[in-house]
This record gives sequence, C-alpha cells and structure tokens, in this order.
Amino acid sequence: MFRRLRNGLCLLPVALLAIPGLAWADEPKIDTGDTAFVLISAALVMIMTLPGVALFYGGMVRRKNTLSTIMQSLFIMALVSVQWVLWGYTIAFGPDRMHLFGGLDWLGLNGVGQDPNPDYSATIPAQAFMAFQMMFAIITPALITGAFAERMRFPAFVAFILLWSTFVYDPLAHWVWGLDGWLRNLGALDFAGGTVVHISSGVSGLVAALVLGRRKGYGSEPMVPHNLPFTVLGAALLWFGWFGFNAGSALSANGLAASAFVVTNTAAAAAALSWVFAEWVHHGRPTVLGGASGLVAGLVAITPASGFVGPMPAVIIGLVAGVVCYLAVSVLKTSLGYDDSLDAFGVHGIGGTWGAIATGLFASRAINPAGADGLFFGNPGQLWTQIIAVAVSWVFAAVLTFVILKVVGVFFKLRASADEEEQGLDITQHGEEAYSDMVLGAPLGTGTVVPGAAGNAMVTKAGEAGV
Repeated sequence: MFRRLRNGLCLLPVALLAIPGLAWADEPKIDTGDTAFVLISAALVMIMTLPGVALFYGGMVRRKNTLSTIMQSLFIMALVSVQWVLWGYTIAFGPDRMHLFGGLDWLGLNGVGQDPNPDYSATIPAQAFMAFQMMFAIITPALITGAFAERMRFPAFVAFILLWSTFVYDPLAHWVWGLDGWLRNLGALDFAGGTVVHISSGVSGLVAALVLGRRKGYGSEPMVPHNLPFTVLGAALLWFGWFGFNAGSALSANGLAASAFVVTNTAAAAAALSWVFAEWVHHGRPTVLGGASGLVAGLVAITPASGFVGPMPAVIIGLVAGVVCYLAVSVLKTSLGYDDSLDAFGVHGIGGTWGAIATGLFASRAINPAGADGLFFGNPGQLWTQIIAVAVSWVFAAVLTFVILKVVGVFFKLRASADEEEQGLDITQHGEEAYSDMVLGAPLGTGTVVPGAAGNAMVTKAGEAGV
C-alpha cells in the first residue's frame, strides 16, 4: 500500500502539468527565435549610429570637420552605452514613479538578468530587451549632432550629451514606452520612436542651432558636402539598420515584425521618390543628396506608424514625408535663416511630427490588435491623442534642451572660436586631419552641387567644400 501511495505521489506533478490553466503553465519562457531576432535587431540599430550616422553626417560637412563629426557618433556610442547601464535604463524602463520616470531599482542593471521581464516581453531575456533599447538611446543624441555640426567645442558636447540623455531622452522614453508612463496610459501610439527618438532629437537640434548661432560665413561662403559617397553609404546603412529599428520593435519574430519590415521599406522608397521629384521640379535637377535625404525622411516618418499601418498607408506616409521634409530644408530654413547644419530638424523634427500624426490617421487594429484604430478607421480620438503626444514632446525637448545648454555654458565654452572654426574642428579639437592636401595623389576635383537637398548645398565648385 505504501508503495502504491509513493508511486501515485510521483505521478502527481505530471498529472498536474497536464491540466490546462495552472499558474506555472503561463510563466514566462524564453523563446530562442525571438531572442535571436531581438539581438540581431539590436546589432542592426547599432550599425545605424556607427557607421551609419557617422558617415551620413561626416560626408555632408566640410573636409576640415570630417573627423570631428564622425567622432561625435563614436563617442556617443561609448558614453551612452555606459550611462544606460549605470542609470539610463532604470530611469527609462524601471518601476514607475508618478508616471513620469522609472525608479532607481535597476541601477547598474541590478535585477536585470537572463530571465524575461513580462512587463515588456515574456519571451526574451530582460538583458536582451535592455540591449535593444540601449541602441535607441545611443542613436537619438547622435541625430542631434547634425544640427550643430562644425561649431560646438568637444568638452561642451560631452557634457551636453550626458545631461540630455539623462534628463530628456530617458524620461520621455518612460512616458511613451515605460510601463505606466503617462503618455502610454493616455493611449499614444509610437511603435519605434517618432516622438521619443525623432521629434526629441529634431527639436533639440533646432534649439541647439539657435543657441549656438550660425557658423562663421554661413550664407556667404560655400559649405557644400565634401564627400557625397560617404553620405550615400551612410544612408544605405541607415536604411539597412532601420529594419532592426522598426521590425525589431515587435520584440518577436512574428507576423507583426514582417509587416513592420515591409512598410518600413515601402515608406523609405516612396519618400526618396517624392523628395527627388520635388527637387527636380523646384530646382531643375535631381540630386544624389536629395535621394539619400529623402529615403531617410521616409524612414523617420514611418517609424511611429510601422507597427500599426499597412502597405498602402505607408506609401502615402512616405510620399508626404519626402515633400514636406524637402520644403522644410529648402524653403523653411532659408526663409527663417537658422543654421541647422545638416537638417536634423528638417528631416527628424518635421518627419517625426508628420509620422506621429499620420499614425493617428492610418493606424488599424487589423494590423496590430494591441494598438488602436485611427481617424480613417473610425476613431478620431486617436488623432487628438497623437497631437497631444507631439505637442508634449516638442515642448519638453525644447525647454529642457535650452536649459541644459545654458547650464553647460556656465562651465564650458559652448562654441568654437572664429579662429577654431576657420581652421576646422578636426585640428582644433582633436589634433588630426581626415585628408592630406592631395587625395590619391591628385588635387581635389571640381564640380557643381545643386541646391535643395539636405545639408547646405549651394551652386559652387565642389573643391571649395574643403576650405
């Protein structure tokens, strides 16, 4: 009898596991496919910053500022990687405090380990989610650097990036993506960073450009891109990496990831076409720089909507983004006279704003049941929610960026001197040169650059870009 009782007790756990609905049957379990997908996506987003943004921006500046521009992306990669581990991640995604920021429970990644955190994903390790989000935290301040390129001194740059990441990016990420963040609770939709990444960086870039003022000789001296092949290569790497940026935000290798992949490519292609044709009509020539800038504008605009819209809305979002961002960099900037060196605001601020609003127009629960329907699918309230999120992101990024720059300015000289600008930041800030006076044994060639694309294209000799 004792033997039968013992055998029955041994079989009891097996019998209980076979009963559906028991608590432990629903415990988070790591999915190796999802984990591999998210880690690969994180690596793709890393490529977007270095070398993507580094080459995209590095090719658009004058040759005397090439290394300093690339260095900014490289240094941000290192600085924010450490900041994110020490305190950035817990502020952005830690246990909620007043719906405004995460608590400090996860300082130094304390408690963030190999087990899943079901609040964000039940099928991947918490550290995989952390690493994926870290790459977003890295690229966002790197985008800002395009607005103040060629004129911020390096010590001030370091202090600004560290403070901006901590007091702007991390809280905003919590509002939109963090569990119980107030914009998330409001119902704002941002699949991969229209507000958190692009509006915040674009608007902050505009404020930085205004605070630092125009570059020496802006509007009177040629400031054309010195190496368009660099820029096109950087744009190609951005397009490539953006599949990890948007599709990876599904956090699972599933149908939603595939949908986000398709609409990402579609919007980028549509925006490249519309920018080039708008430029062609406006200035009489289609430019390579315009094509590169247009595809980036499309990628920016589709980012918040990528997990909520289908292919046809993606075409519309991309076509509008190409034209709107082109007008922002070729008409708005010229009319208002601000020196957004590489059009961080015109592409990311304007493109991100359009994308966030378009999400409120075209979002559909048929694409993502966890989202919401937009205006064109019977829910006008979603459009107003998106507009609120856009307005909040604009104001928060603008005010905090202005304050941070003023605080940094108390301790560091923000802007390079006129003499330092004349010599170039490569020499004055880093003691290095990207090129010798001769390139491959021959003098720099000549050519023409047509206005209207991102950066500072002006009709001038290409060889003068290195002045």
